[in-house]
Amino acid sequence: METELPSGSTTLLPRTPSQSMTQQKKLTIVAATGRVGRQLLEQAVAAGHDVTAVARNPGKLTRQVRTVTADLAAANPAALEAAVAGADAVLSALGPHSNADAGIAAPGTRSIVAAMQATGVRRIVVVSAAPVSTVASAGNPHPPKHDPGDGFFMRHLFSRIASTMFGKVYDDLALMEDILRDSGLDWTIVRPPRLTDKPPTGAYRTAVDRNLRGGFSVSRADVAQLMLRVLDQPETIHHVIGIAN
Repeated sequence: METELPSGSTTLLPRTPSQSMTQQKKLTIVAATGRVGRQLLEQAVAAGHDVTAVARNPGKLTRQVRTVTADLAAANPAALEAAVAGADAVLSALGPHSNADAGIAAPGTRSIVAAMQATGVRRIVVVSAAPVSTVASAGNPHPPKHDPGDGFFMRHLFSRIASTMFGKVYDDLALMEDILRDSGLDWTIVRPPRLTDKPPTGAYRTAVDRNLRGGFSVSRADVAQLMLRVLDQPETIHHVIGIAN
């Protein structure tokens, strides 16, 4: 998986022999019944990690793991603290699916951060979205007009369409990113473009602190694989990682 650095040079991220051979960890997966969350759950269990799943409806879980029931729209602090206590890392797939349900990512992440701070857990990896790089927020009031990794199509056509269709979603995710940056935690943000339900390829590209030129889509399975992979890469802490097939 090739990483394109901001300078335009390229390098390879450190590789692990396989996901199943990484050090086993105690992980808490938030929104484990969502489409990215299910991939995280399946891959984490398959890799032998000790998983706690946080879900609003545990009956939809695809694996039998320790479960904490929580609605992140109005989370119970005690329940979230119980879910994250003792974890090596938290993986959050929390996010809105459309403008109609926008407003879940930021307050939900604020609750997760509070639970982690209360229990001393530091590592968190979350999924955001590629267009967020140019969205203004309280913590980033003057973002670049164009992401340095975007090509002509993304800059002049797709970004306008995406903002019209999912503007409230991106606002929610931008605020979520602000919360993480101000948290004092060891965060990594993964920003994919359009998500698909294709099987994992392992052939995705990544970029540090920018999007991928020509990166129009990526599978949810590959996003989950990367989120698990960066847990073993401390150099990704306090960075945004772009991903695309």
